[in-house]
Amino acid sequence: MTHAIMLQGTGSDVGKSVLVAGLCRLARNRGLKVRPFKPQNMSNNAAVSDDGGEIGRAQWLQALACGVPSSVHMNPVLLKPQSETGSQIIVHGKVWGQAKGRDYQKFKSQLLDAVMASWDIVREGTDLVIVEGAGSPAEINLRAGDIANMGFATRANVPVVLVGDIDRGGVIASIVGTHAILQPEDRDMIIGYIINKFRGDISLFDDGLKSITQFTGWPSFGVVPWLRDASRLPAEDSVVLERLVRGEGRALKIAVPVLDRIANFDDFDPLMAEPLVDVVMVRSGERLPPDAGLVIIPGSKSTIGDLLRFKENGWDRDLDVHRRRGGHIIGICGGYQMLGRTVRDPDGIEGNITEVEGLGHLDIDTVMEPEKTVRNVEAHSLQFDLPLKGYEIHLGRTTGPDCERPTVRINGTADGATSRDGKVFGSYLHGLFVDDGFRAVFLQSMGIAADALDYHAGVDQALDSIAGQLSVVLDIDRLLALESQR
Repeated sequence: MTHAIMLQGTGSDVGKSVLVAGLCRLARNRGLKVRPFKPQNMSNNAAVSDDGGEIGRAQWLQALACGVPSSVHMNPVLLKPQSETGSQIIVHGKVWGQAKGRDYQKFKSQLLDAVMASWDIVREGTDLVIVEGAGSPAEINLRAGDIANMGFATRANVPVVLVGDIDRGGVIASIVGTHAILQPEDRDMIIGYIINKFRGDISLFDDGLKSITQFTGWPSFGVVPWLRDASRLPAEDSVVLERLVRGEGRALKIAVPVLDRIANFDDFDPLMAEPLVDVVMVRSGERLPPDAGLVIIPGSKSTIGDLLRFKENGWDRDLDVHRRRGGHIIGICGGYQMLGRTVRDPDGIEGNITEVEGLGHLDIDTVMEPEKTVRNVEAHSLQFDLPLKGYEIHLGRTTGPDCERPTVRINGTADGATSRDGKVFGSYLHGLFVDDGFRAVFLQSMGIAADALDYHAGVDQALDSIAGQLSVVLDIDRLLALESQR
């Protein structure tokens, strides 16, 4: 019989994704057949699953923690925000439609069948499924038709563990308040709680645990300290970009403008892991640092909107100065499209603006087309004659004279463009810097003697370390036996 537990949070960004990944690795290390599941996710940091569709990056990582291939059924509904009010809806890995927030509430009940179909597939042949909620069950204004939290938990009869983030403050009130605001049938699904991101002497919170249990009747499953190894894992939520600390005194500074609809920003994780590289995430209102040797424009879920915002921030002028000083520029996916002369959207796929002038650093033009490319690929760097692996998630077709100097070959086909002086290039290939061999040679071309860093091994070691810490601070035996307790 398959056991299941679900981690729901008192709010967004309380650390559920990392906890699920750590628990998945812990269960795997105990010899259990374990799988992750998230009914509904909202993120532009998507991954291409092993069965060829889009899922949240966190579920891709959690599958890695389980030691199993990732599947679209691990995250059957994915929302990719395109504007302040609307999102693209991905169901079972493929584009299902688009909707504004208010309209999406009407669709949720239709999507529950898709969620439950995936649930049956994921749990088949497993010992344990660890489910991750989204946002908070206390958002009772969204309870009708809910598929992300209690709507799923009650339908699938999965016991819930509530996660509170003590680092942001008010954790006692957030847990007790959740208890107070939930309907009785939802409240009864919660078996206990976990305190996450604790700094300092955990024994100082003993009275806090007693107070929470006194108010709610829920037992504590433990207090998790601040997991430093979490910074070595690919992140899914762009909110983490606001907390990144800049390095000082490193040999190469790389500037990455944080676009409003930045996508797949985990492309930069391997560069951040390099000890001699300082990756500076440049926020709106800040200038691109004049001492950067390289500027990388990341992927975007809304190329035209982010290109206009790029110019509003004055980053186009900073980029011109950077280029005149001899600096290097790379564009990835949407960033690659922005570097051209024009971006056209004749069908209004991204919105009402059908054409916009690009940044002009590559002699290329892009036309948005309805068909979306989503695939894992084998690639080859033409500049360094090295094999690569990565993935594509993009709309649009790019052509122009600079495409005669492609950056890579993807599945045997030329992709990307390079300026005549070789200092600007772009490609639709995500995951460019994950390959250790390419990253080392590329950094050497930028004057950096890169260490022999094994990025994949670092992620795997981080998962094992987090699993080890969780095994010490949580009542794991009781957690893994929750379903039998209900």
